[in-house]
Amino acid sequence: MADGPLTLGTAGHIDHGKTALVAALTGVDTDRLPEERTRGISIALGYAPLTLPSGRRLSLVDVPGHEKFVRTMVAGATGIDVYLMVVAADDGVMPQTVEHAAVLRALGVDVGVVAITKADVADPARAVAEARELLPDAADVVACSAVSGAGVADVAAALDRAAARVPSRAGAGGDAVLHVDRSFTVNGIGTVVTGTLWSGALRAGDGMALLPGDRTARVRGLEVHDQPVAVAQAGQRVAVSLAGVRARDVGRGDVLAAPGALTESVVLDCALALRDDVRHGERVQVHHGTRDSAGRMADLGDGLWQLRLERPVLAADGDRVVVRRLSPPDTLGGGIVLDAAARKHGRRAEVLERLAARRAGRPEPEATHGAEPEPEARPAAVAPPPHDLDRLEARLRDAGLAFLSEPQLSADRDALRALREDGRAVRVSGLLYAHGEVVAAATTKIIGLLEASGSASLAEVRDALKASRKPTQALLEHLDSARVTRRLPDDRRVLRSSRPTS
Repeated sequence: MADGPLTLGTAGHIDHGKTALVAALTGVDTDRLPEERTRGISIALGYAPLTLPSGRRLSLVDVPGHEKFVRTMVAGATGIDVYLMVVAADDGVMPQTVEHAAVLRALGVDVGVVAITKADVADPARAVAEARELLPDAADVVACSAVSGAGVADVAAALDRAAARVPSRAGAGGDAVLHVDRSFTVNGIGTVVTGTLWSGALRAGDGMALLPGDRTARVRGLEVHDQPVAVAQAGQRVAVSLAGVRARDVGRGDVLAAPGALTESVVLDCALALRDDVRHGERVQVHHGTRDSAGRMADLGDGLWQLRLERPVLAADGDRVVVRRLSPPDTLGGGIVLDAAARKHGRRAEVLERLAARRAGRPEPEATHGAEPEPEARPAAVAPPPHDLDRLEARLRDAGLAFLSEPQLSADRDALRALREDGRAVRVSGLLYAHGEVVAAATTKIIGLLEASGSASLAEVRDALKASRKPTQALLEHLDSARVTRRLPDDRRVLRSSRPTS
């Protein structure tokens, strides 16, 4: 659809004037949180409708520019069709300008406009040159000032031209899929979730799956930029009121989808464009939709990689992922999911041939000798001797919050399985294990801390537990997955039974 709905996303370094420019373009201040207005920086995603000179209306997502909130930026950028990169004339291209550009490339968002802001306080020439070098395919680079209003109309006109180059997803068919970025309660309406509708259409009365997990909900009503609509289309920012689910039981990272459209996956075969320093086996952060998970990289060669995740994502073939380094945090690249229902494998020739065909859009080779073998039947598990159980249980107790890794427990697999079945051993996160009583005690402490203070940072939880950073992070990820805690955009945790006031 040439003139259908599109979502526009901002990008750029902190304090370069993204939110001020959005306000000049739309009349909406997207910094809605009191903390944002007090500190003068964006923390959460902001939203506004943008009417272009042609009369076409876009949904706009304004993202934070601080390096601490790149996760939030990626969550907002994953649903966009067109970008508005903002670069200040007095600073030029800065570190988060570069990283946000890398995120856009990873997501395949290659059409957009660069706005050189603060052109009233500095000569924009240097920033223009740097922006053109960083984003050579940008439709236009436009100097402007959100304060004086000079050039703002030119930015809007440039966005109109850029949007005309991008086909809308509306009318393309497919199942309805909405990645949730906010949930809250509205008096008289109930639970409301918001997100960008990736595909399909939503209508009042639709029965939907709420993922992950085996949950269902019914669409009670729909709004697009505060206006009720009968049908929401792909490419629109949508607020969906839901029946059958409480707001505290759904949040950013969940997915509202047509029943059967998506399944949970922890192994993805992908075609990725990454920096040269990415290593086979490296532990990274993988972003998909509004969800992210730590995982390991398996290099299959020739730009093909397998991502082995520590918590499930809700992906489909053809979706985009962003890969970031955990420490120090940095965007490594990203690309396309070729097989969202993959199984672990190595560099088997027949599998690589199939993936290469998918990447190139060629027919896949017929699965004759190349068919993946069925997994071998496993012999029935033999109960380990009691002394093995006691010995391993003592090791887990002694380790306490210095969790034991799977390689450290490789000689005790049968005993570990038996202890897990009995609840005496718990897989905390990824390949880390702890005694069930240790996890229970730490969980009680964390809940007490959060009940007393409302929220806590990783460092505050670490200090309360008197543990090191790595096991604390693993334990918090475990509680996030168990839906005991919820991570906020600023990386603080709150209990699932509470939500931030904003």
